[in-house]
Amino acid sequence: MSLFVLIPGAGGVAWYWHRVVPELRARGHEAVPVGLPGPDESAGLPEYADAVVAAIGGRRDVVVVAQSMGAFTAPMACARSPVRRLVLVNAMIPLPGETAGEWWDHTGWEPACVAAAQAGGYPAEFDLATYFLHDVPAEVAAAGEGHAYAEADIAFSQPCAIERWPDVPTRVIAGRDDRFFPLEFQRQVARERLGAEVHAVPGGHLAALSRPAELTDQLIRY
Repeated sequence: MSLFVLIPGAGGVAWYWHRVVPELRARGHEAVPVGLPGPDESAGLPEYADAVVAAIGGRRDVVVVAQSMGAFTAPMACARSPVRRLVLVNAMIPLPGETAGEWWDHTGWEPACVAAAQAGGYPAEFDLATYFLHDVPAEVAAAGEGHAYAEADIAFSQPCAIERWPDVPTRVIAGRDDRFFPLEFQRQVARERLGAEVHAVPGGHLAALSRPAELTDQLIRY
């Protein structure tokens, strides 16, 4: 039995993982979704990492899972804790010292996103329905309206405070239908930054809400 510590993306809402938690428990694991103070302008990446380290506690058989912007927090926490594996899901994979605000231009995200929209026949202009909720069940999307918070600017301006990627086996998972971080873009970033292969799963950017069982199947593969 492993402990899965689940880090949300921008906004810091632990509710994001509410469909994955029972899937992990049904497979015999423990799961702790971490709530982060995303809207708080007085708290940023160091405080986020503190929250993850606290969730890990003294456990050693731990898998840390980070969604999207949570990838800026995860390596900071893993550098401080003896975790067994790090899993990145539709992630903003950072370079040491990089900020989340810099990441977009550094990775070439915008042209990749526009090119994918043109190839896929959906609007290049961002909106939640097109880019985040297009494959999320309507009832789940409706329930999520009460859990939506904007990420404070402070977290985008603080560096991922690591000198190198932590010495933790790292697995990269990407949604085949992710419109926000298109699959080929994620493959390029993972290859260039980690030398890692991407494991594709069904679902879009919010795969934990749209395809929790399929995502969980990948999370537990070692």
